[in-house]
Amino acid sequence: MIYDTLAYYYDALVKDDQATLAWVDWIMASSAPCSVLELACGSAEITQVLSQKGYQMTALDQSESMIQQAREKDKNSSIQYLCQDMRNLHGLGHYEAILCLCDSFNYLLDPQEVKDFFREVYDHLTDQGFFFFDTHSLDRLQEFQEEFNETGHILDVDYQWSITSEEDVIYQDFAFYKEDGTVIQEHHMQRVYDPAWLIETLKPYFTIEKITTDFDQEGIQEGEKYFFVCRRK
Repeated sequence: MIYDTLAYYYDALVKDDQATLAWVDWIMASSAPCSVLELACGSAEITQVLSQKGYQMTALDQSESMIQQAREKDKNSSIQYLCQDMRNLHGLGHYEAILCLCDSFNYLLDPQEVKDFFREVYDHLTDQGFFFFDTHSLDRLQEFQEEFNETGHILDVDYQWSITSEEDVIYQDFAFYKEDGTVIQEHHMQRVYDPAWLIETLKPYFTIEKITTDFDQEGIQEGEKYFFVCRRK
């Protein structure tokens, strides 16, 4: 399963306190502290800060290794963590806001999955509840037509991280080279959707309150991510 290996190295690879605060500020600009369900929470950097700001956080991830990393940060046991697939929220209640952040949405590889996912989110929001999500921009597909490669050393391993794109899919490959000669690899696929299609697919369930590119550029523009603030109809 993806992220089972990567979980241990995740923060060392991508932790960015400034970006975490940007996500928190983006959410707080539209929603005061309330009950929140965060989908695909990862190592829970954003989760932790929102909890400290007064949001009542429930956070899930399908990777048990990621949930373990997240729980270790929750010193006050103030957050409910669940190991669960974000595509199936069976057994959960209703929340005033649901989040899907850090391009987790792009792991939905089939358009029907996206439609079912939006309905699942709708079914677990309170009336007029907020749905926040971000997604890779179309520009990322062009950016990664030429392969990106990063190498370095973190914790106890050398690593290589490569990113390429083909048609509407971004491929990320991670290799971790341990001192005993063991090589551990993970392969990730993310699909990038046309924002015009996303807007139409959201319409049966949500009013789109705001779309920005890279947090603060109004509407769909050139950039890395689109940010959607939606409200349940």
